[in-house]
Amino acid sequence: MSRIRMAALVFGVLALTPALAWSGGGKDKSGVVVDKAKKTVTIDAKIAPRKLPHLKGEIYPIEVIACWAHPKGKKAHETVVTIEAKPSDVHKALMELGLKPGTPRIGDTKDEPLGPECNIFLEIPSEDGGTKRISIDKTLVDKKNGKPFPKSVKFRFTGSALVQPDPEKDDKMYGADMSGTLITIFPVTDQCVFQTNLTLNFEKFLKLETNTKLLPKEGTPVKLVIEVAGK
Repeated sequence: MSRIRMAALVFGVLALTPALAWSGGGKDKSGVVVDKAKKTVTIDAKIAPRKLPHLKGEIYPIEVIACWAHPKGKKAHETVVTIEAKPSDVHKALMELGLKPGTPRIGDTKDEPLGPECNIFLEIPSEDGGTKRISIDKTLVDKKNGKPFPKSVKFRFTGSALVQPDPEKDDKMYGADMSGTLITIFPVTDQCVFQTNLTLNFEKFLKLETNTKLLPKEGTPVKLVIEVAGK
């Protein structure tokens, strides 16, 4: 891709990312908090249901960490938490922390998704009535053997691909605002804000389920915390 074309694409993404209502440390109506001192973005979330009525009881392996709830969220049947925040708002919040989006991937490719690395956590209720922060790898286990999700997996701020909702019009939008997907584990979609360094080849080996021994019950309000790695 030429430099001119790449610059045009980056400009297009930025132009399609709406301005936020806060200025460092504030909170907008969708429940997104930016803490510039701690280099974090915190998002209101809920523990997602693993069984959705319209799927007749079928439970799919976890493939995303966070997305919109059903019926808006296209990945709501395979997520750890649901959110209400617009993915593009989270994208903008990360840019407020000085990060620049990389390159998302989709499908069977040997190329890893690119972008600055971030740490992902959940803040969940603790037994003493407060909260505790756990790294996202602890929230997942392999369905086949019960082993934890590999801690070595990296989460990267790729930004979303742009999409053209109406083929009759040239207008494009931030794809993650159509899918409602914030964080994916495998590159099953490039309409998201975060992807891991895992290629699609890993999907057939990792059949993931939520760690119900650690996570609170479905529907419990929690916080999704994104922290700049190496801050």
